[in-house]
Amino acid sequence: MASAGGREPSSYAGAVPTPETPDLDELLAAAHVVRLPMRVRFRGVTEREAVLLRGPGGWAEWCPFVEYADADAARWLAAAVEAGWGQLPAPVRDEVGVNATVPALPAAEVEGLLARVDARRTAKVKVAEAGQSLDDDVARVTEVRRVLGPAARIRVDANGAWSEQEALAALERLAPLGLEYAEQPCGTVEELAALRLALARRGVDVPVAADESIRRAQDPLRVARLEAADLVVVKVAPLGGVARALEIIERCGLPAVVSSALDTSVGLSLGVRLAAALPALEHDCGLGTATLLAADVVAEPLVPAGGVLTLARAEAARDAVDPAALAAYRPGPDRETWWRDRLTRAHSLL
Repeated sequence: MASAGGREPSSYAGAVPTPETPDLDELLAAAHVVRLPMRVRFRGVTEREAVLLRGPGGWAEWCPFVEYADADAARWLAAAVEAGWGQLPAPVRDEVGVNATVPALPAAEVEGLLARVDARRTAKVKVAEAGQSLDDDVARVTEVRRVLGPAARIRVDANGAWSEQEALAALERLAPLGLEYAEQPCGTVEELAALRLALARRGVDVPVAADESIRRAQDPLRVARLEAADLVVVKVAPLGGVARALEIIERCGLPAVVSSALDTSVGLSLGVRLAAALPALEHDCGLGTATLLAADVVAEPLVPAGGVLTLARAEAARDAVDPAALAAYRPGPDRETWWRDRLTRAHSLL
């Protein structure tokens, strides 16, 4: 058996050994494919497909988005191997602040969505949705500010959809609403670096956060080298696991926000574990997305209480996968075959 992801052991302080990759037959035997309905369309998704894996160390989750290449899927699989077959870094805190997530809804639907969320001191608002305008974004963020009040922290996420000039124009309009930061406003690291300079020259006080430029990059440290961001958004699965994410954060030397990849409660529990292990945590994390799912693989989904998730609740959720849910949300044979074939390909790249 080989080390998961073909990586050298992590160099960050407090590193744990990189687990050996289980044989393919063991992974396939441990795999349960599910398709979960969502409450609202998010990131173009109305149903979230995932593979739950039962390893000797507990439940793990593998759910790379369907459009991702096999090389990306292999990093997600390395994270699942760490969770189910490896050892996780020790936590240094027992609770994590969590933001609410507001999809690209019409402004009139914002209040109803936020009424269902117990994480109202911070909100992340999706902007730059295809088919929508900047006026739609401004109206949505304005409504979030109205509902949550002047003390709430509001961040926006463009998923790299704006050009540098579009981002500059958009953030000039949105800045008066009081933004904590703008997440991945542009697609490339070079554009992010140029945008930071342009914002400073215009006197627009909106920090820039890098997300896709970290989690989908061959060299995630370019963001720090080019001074392209004020902070980084990290996700356990796309970076290859908790230990690997901690190493990248340490080497970037920037404040970090831990976020989810539209995970089930099992995947979210690993995000909480990463946030709990960070030496410093200055921002609320994007780990409240279980509220976007209309069904989950656990009887009691991992949703915030009072704006926080505790490590104890996260560990309990990870141990509480419901066999009835696995059976109820099992997709048809064609999708199950698709995921098992994909698992086979990803495993060959570890």
